[in-house]
Amino acid sequence: QVQLVESGGGSVQTGGSLRLSCAASGYTYSSYSMAWFRQAPGKEREGVTVISTGGVRTYYADSVKGRFTISRDDVKKTLYLQMDSLKPEDTAMYYCAALYGPCYSQSCLRENSFVYWGQGTQVTVSS
Repeated sequence: QVQLVESGGGSVQTGGSLRLSCAASGYTYSSYSMAWFRQAPGKEREGVTVISTGGVRTYYADSVKGRFTISRDDVKKTLYLQMDSLKPEDTAMYYCAALYGPCYSQSCLRENSFVYWGQGTQVTVSS
């Protein structure tokens, strides 16, 4: 049974940091590119960042470049998102997702390309 379980969300003030984790099980983790998406109230879900198989390529949405860092540990089957310099507009539910195979460009960050999804973890940034 495939499971993606996010953790690490919470409430922080502007300028603060959080580290999200996503523990994967039930599939061959190393064969999948992994991504973080987010959805703010009243808005569509958007792709934040993706990391290809082997961690050889990463892509970020312009809104988070220089502030967020995605990483993966294929031994622990865990995906991470280090979020620094957080802003109120980063407030959202954050989801991890898996896409089979490598990712060669930012165009990977299309929601309908991802086959496995977690339940999400809430991030709230107050001003």
